[in-house]
Amino acid sequence: MSSGDTSEQSRRVSVLSWDQVQRLDSILGESVPIHGRGNFPTLSVQPRQIVQVVRARLEEQGVVVRDVKLNGSAASHVLNQDNGLGYKDLDLIFGLSLTDDRTFRLVKDVVLDCLVDFLPEGVCRERITALALKEAYVQKLVKVCNDTDRWSLISLSNNTGKNVELKFVDSLRRQFEFSVDSFQITLDSLLLFDRCSETAMSETFHPTVQGESMYGDFEEALGHLRSRTIATRSPEEIRGGGLLKYCHLRVRGFRPSCEVLIKQMQRYMCSRFFIDFPDIGEQQRKLEGYLQNHFAGMEHKRYEYLITLRRVVDESTVCLMGHERRQTLGLISALALRVMAEQNAIPALANITCYYQPAPYVRDVNFSNYYVAQVQSPMTACRNTYQTWLPCS
Repeated sequence: MSSGDTSEQSRRVSVLSWDQVQRLDSILGESVPIHGRGNFPTLSVQPRQIVQVVRARLEEQGVVVRDVKLNGSAASHVLNQDNGLGYKDLDLIFGLSLTDDRTFRLVKDVVLDCLVDFLPEGVCRERITALALKEAYVQKLVKVCNDTDRWSLISLSNNTGKNVELKFVDSLRRQFEFSVDSFQITLDSLLLFDRCSETAMSETFHPTVQGESMYGDFEEALGHLRSRTIATRSPEEIRGGGLLKYCHLRVRGFRPSCEVLIKQMQRYMCSRFFIDFPDIGEQQRKLEGYLQNHFAGMEHKRYEYLITLRRVVDESTVCLMGHERRQTLGLISALALRVMAEQNAIPALANITCYYQPAPYVRDVNFSNYYVAQVQSPMTACRNTYQTWLPCS
């Protein structure tokens, strides 16, 4: 490795402080409920437990796990507790070799088999099949296998949106969207300490834990997290969900590092969103899923989020025809109307769009001075679907 490569690698990596190690240990030891569908009971799982069990079972099957890392908002929370984001999902990355379809299936089977270990006492485990466990406890199952990306994701259900997400990665070209969510913390040393040390951790006796920023410069990315700054590299590589994350950051008080560059980045993100989600039904499912998963306990922020998203789409969409643009904007407006109705209050914002519902007596046949508009559902209003993106020149 050349001196330049060594210098670049050293900028990407940093050793966690004692306070950060304590927060990491607390997150790994927190009991997270995995809610079962139907009659299946709720499982109580500590992240450190499921990591240890899954890793041991994989290695029993001959699959070598290179390392295990904490990723995403939980890693950002460990590094800076007062970042304004908090954390929902627990993203755990297992580095391993996914050589063929058999290995993909083996990983899935191992995870489902491990769930049996967390079933409460008294449950007849012999009669529970892998298919039943998948239907009961897995919220999302993803497999990606192409020239640049080889990985799979198993997301375990949590009714409050705090999902335990197990990601098994051979290769992944783009591992972050913005600098503030680019952190990965290697857990191996802490997990080894759990197994081998009989002495409790202290400020003078604890394992060395390293964090890495996939953005490329750890201290710069940490500075962005502390100052609530939005920055990224190669925005054209960000997938469609990056638009939703960007608007989420704006609502949480994060601001762009450069107002000029952010306009170009918004155009990239809007174009990619419509490439990845070309159908209006897909767009609605994506938006509703994002609201449910990322605003649990913060429902009052949903309206502001949708208005922010609508403004960005209106200002920065350059790859849609007129009727397609109006279709998507109409969908976002309808969702905002629904959110406002659910809140039963008008948000305290400087500029808002107000929707008025007529009083009951307006519907009286003898009261004819008003026209009562029939409000359609988002999907009814957007029933006609079209190809929703064109190549950008």
